[in-house]
Amino acid sequence: MKSEMRTITLPDELCNAAESKYRQRFAGIEELVTAVLQELVKDDAAKMDEADRRMIEERLKDLGYL
Repeated sequence: MKSEMRTITLPDELCNAAESKYRQRFAGIEELVTAVLQELVKDDAAKMDEADRRMIEERLKDLGYL
């Protein structure tokens, strides 16, 4: 199942520089932007998981379990 796509507008100079720098790793600017956004979303989820873990540990400490 393919998800819907969106169109975004980016400065041509920025796209050209990114494509030039990362052409060995990514087929085009769409693939590069997709990879960057996926990484950012993943990092945010990991940070939330870490925050949740800390909150649970604090609660367990307050209750005397840790």
